[in-house]
Amino acid sequence: MIRFAMTRLMGALFVALVVTLPARAEVKIEEVVSPGGITAWLVQEPSIPFMALELRFRGGASLDAPGKRGAINLMTGLLEEGAGDLDARAFARELEGLAASFGYDIGNDALSVSASFLTENRAEAVELLRKSIIEPRFDEAALERVREQVLTGLRSDAKDPAKIARATFDAMAYGEHPYGSQYRGTIDSVTALTRADMLDAHGAVFAKDRLYVGVVGDITPAELGPLLDTLLGPLPDAGAAQPGPAEIQIKGGTTVVPFDTPQSVAVFGQRGIEQDDPDFFAARVLNQVLGAGGFESRLMTEVREKRGLTYGVSSFLIPQDHAATLQGQVASANDRIAEAVSVIRDEWARAAAEGVTQAELDAAKTFVTGAYPLRFNGNAPIARIMVGMQMLGLPIDYIATRNEKVEAVTLADVKRIAAELLDPEGLHFVVVGQPEDLENSVAN
Repeated sequence: MIRFAMTRLMGALFVALVVTLPARAEVKIEEVVSPGGITAWLVQEPSIPFMALELRFRGGASLDAPGKRGAINLMTGLLEEGAGDLDARAFARELEGLAASFGYDIGNDALSVSASFLTENRAEAVELLRKSIIEPRFDEAALERVREQVLTGLRSDAKDPAKIARATFDAMAYGEHPYGSQYRGTIDSVTALTRADMLDAHGAVFAKDRLYVGVVGDITPAELGPLLDTLLGPLPDAGAAQPGPAEIQIKGGTTVVPFDTPQSVAVFGQRGIEQDDPDFFAARVLNQVLGAGGFESRLMTEVREKRGLTYGVSSFLIPQDHAATLQGQVASANDRIAEAVSVIRDEWARAAAEGVTQAELDAAKTFVTGAYPLRFNGNAPIARIMVGMQMLGLPIDYIATRNEKVEAVTLADVKRIAAELLDPEGLHFVVVGQPEDLENSVAN
């Protein structure tokens, strides 16, 4: 019976993927407000008996209490380890028997809950999901099991040059702000966490004042409103206070972290641009040319193709809720990483001084606009996109107008934002390994 139910779900998922692939240039979003006042964005898709639900709670792991780093991450890992009258095994059996899928994810800015289920099992699936959100058990046995999983990951990170570089950069960039420490915590902080800390962490995150909801599938607005109240009505009105802005403290230069490895890993970055900035799309196009465009990007051309210094190098905009950075990553042999760093700095300076060419601009805009519809490849991705739009305060018709904003970017816009945003003197490299001809330095 369970096998049959799972087959039905997989079939529905496949149909959902195929049905939603071609026509997502015109996504019709409706705003639904439940009788209890919970707002959701809905895309109705009645052609298949399936529904995807995305919940997001702003704040995420940044709401960890002082001295309790990693508590919200650990709590998130326990949400599917038993709820209400069901222990971990009973919860898993119930979920499998419903042919439903639940997912719980945590980051610095949000805790996400994803669910997919068939229309015929909607009521039972929603009740099970409600238990996991409202009535998690945090049983001691489950706590210890998930804690050990987290600790295993932290021990692994301590031996990973890329993870060491990332943690070092974040600590230097954000200082005492939650962004400055890893959201999974440390071995010491996670080891010390208790069940009471899990209850506190749950209360900090799960509240209506930071809730965003996206729904896609076989459900009407009249049906969705009561469902939302059943699922989320018991949540408290308010949770923990959000952290304030994170000042970017890192200055230009180089930090070398000694590590016994034949290949050094570098994370580099500087201040960035907020996603609600009017120039964000110009910055997005600029970064596509500079380092986000794969083999077509300048960094890949100069660092890999022309000089063979690395297998890969990239740059990326990171507009978080409380700080925005422009970062990148590269790895190279210890005797070649210094040259890679020098070439990246030169390309940063060249782009800041010259901007991009018309041909580069045209190619970047073609990619950025062409790739956007591919993101709408199923009900669950669309639900996630709608939640992200809400969190950014974007209008409900943003999907239809987004590519127009990209197309409106001019060569002059990119040249101006390149001069304003790119800061070769403020670019800092954290290099983990045994690099030759690189020393610690900080710009004046």
